[in-house]
Amino acid sequence: MIPARFDYHQPRSVGEAVALLQRYGTEAKVLAGGHSLLPMMKLRFAQPQHLVDINRIDALRGIRLEADTVVIGAMTVENDLIDSAVLQREVPLLAEAPKLIADPQVRNRGTIGGDLAHGDPGNDHPALALVCDAHFVLEGPAGRRSVAAGEFFLGILTTQLAEDEILVEIRIPRFAPGTGWAYEKLKRKTGDWATAGCAVVMRREGNRIGHLRIGLTNLAPVALRAEKAETLLLGGDLGSARLESAVEAVMAVCDPAEDLRGDAEYKTAMAGEMLRRALHHAWARCA
Repeated sequence: MIPARFDYHQPRSVGEAVALLQRYGTEAKVLAGGHSLLPMMKLRFAQPQHLVDINRIDALRGIRLEADTVVIGAMTVENDLIDSAVLQREVPLLAEAPKLIADPQVRNRGTIGGDLAHGDPGNDHPALALVCDAHFVLEGPAGRRSVAAGEFFLGILTTQLAEDEILVEIRIPRFAPGTGWAYEKLKRKTGDWATAGCAVVMRREGNRIGHLRIGLTNLAPVALRAEKAETLLLGGDLGSARLESAVEAVMAVCDPAEDLRGDAEYKTAMAGEMLRRALHHAWARCA
């Protein structure tokens, strides 16, 4: 299929990109990696009259450490996350998990900001952002504002991002010493979206869990943080009774869409299994 006719813009700064979005409003779409938008345009599910390509804005790339916060530019590609010495040292979950996203060719082009801003519950970074207590920096005509990951995702393909705003940075607290992490993702084949996925970040206090975040991928209209399961596990260990109560709590909040990857019952059961694996993996990594 061939996309509908559109005008193509190549801004060189965030300010220029925001001005274009403000000028054209709902007629404009931002192009980041393009893996979601371009197929939709080819099928004419999306027909923007103006395409604002932000790939030439160098300020939107890079990973740096500011005091105790890791700052990731929204146009940083997946392979740069994997290769980042800063992430490997400070937030290793975000260097490891992208290896499960798509394939090397896609990871050379796909960006963390595009993954988050699209608001697709099947994307991997929303759940990862939830468990990392991330904040997203959005820039629009009125300047910059920060939105917590837990408040950003509103529904399928719907986020707090206004039509004249751009996601410019992802800010994540560096992991404290002794933090364990894991991302377990069930998929049919290499490059596929998750049938069910679970991200975990935890810290131990002796033989008990002192800090815990659990995030779920592709198991509801938005990425989920399983707060009830967290509460059930905090202050205790991973004993079988406690663990199974947490599994039941996770399965109770799941509301997956049925598709070729499985029906709702199967996906929900796999959410429980991904939780078990992720918890044990993260527990073993706590130093």
